[in-house]
Amino acid sequence: MKALRLTALALLATGSTFADEKDGKPWPIGYSDTPLISPDSKWKVHDIDRPRPEAVKPGDKPGDAPADAIVLFDGKDVSKFVGKDGAPCPWKIENGELIVAGGDIWTKDSFASCQFHIEWKSDPKTIGNSQKKGNAGVFFMDRYETQILDCHNNPTYADGMAGCIYGQTPPLVNAVRPAGEWQTYDIIFTAPKLNGDKVVEPARITTIINGIVVQNNTTILGPTKHKQATSYEGSFPEKAPFRFQDHKNSIPNRLRNIWVRPL
Repeated sequence: MKALRLTALALLATGSTFADEKDGKPWPIGYSDTPLISPDSKWKVHDIDRPRPEAVKPGDKPGDAPADAIVLFDGKDVSKFVGKDGAPCPWKIENGELIVAGGDIWTKDSFASCQFHIEWKSDPKTIGNSQKKGNAGVFFMDRYETQILDCHNNPTYADGMAGCIYGQTPPLVNAVRPAGEWQTYDIIFTAPKLNGDKVVEPARITTIINGIVVQNNTTILGPTKHKQATSYEGSFPEKAPFRFQDHKNSIPNRLRNIWVRPL
């Protein structure tokens, strides 16, 4: 009997939907008579007065910068970057690709939490092994490194592999393609929360390499260090530039299609 009642209710609901469509009545775009989402919420369930997110035009194809992104490199110039101590960016462009050679570079602008995209490629003829083969890195806020490294048939320590939080957390899997092929990183970085200039909540990162999740909202333990433990002791800024590392490979890595969306 209970099953029959449920079926009848379902049919009535379906009939009501059909009637709405047949009568041409528009579906409600919100409600004002629903309960609060939670006791401390400002908004009701399906609240008609709740502001709607603005529209953002996606890129024309996967990996392209959306309309609200800040394009750091589109293959044309290095105007968004500087070298050490504010010197002109030493990296050159070849065939629309940024050649990683000449020392580290920084963005002119500063960033905090963001969505970040970069594509990179190492050369299969690069001489070396472990950390001396296709090595580079992206430092969020000039402190927290996501590793770039040729990890295809190139063993190294786990917390130094491509997609790791360097010196802290290995990637969930090794997701790189062979050297000579383009690698894609899509990263969501959450900046640390501060009280004044002191960290009260650590930074976090989600990293996707070539469509595969390798960091899932992972806690960053502190600024990147080599062969040392880290912490959030000391003072920290609200924003800071990106740093892109030149690790002096025998054949330089190449970068393309770099963009960022502040969050």
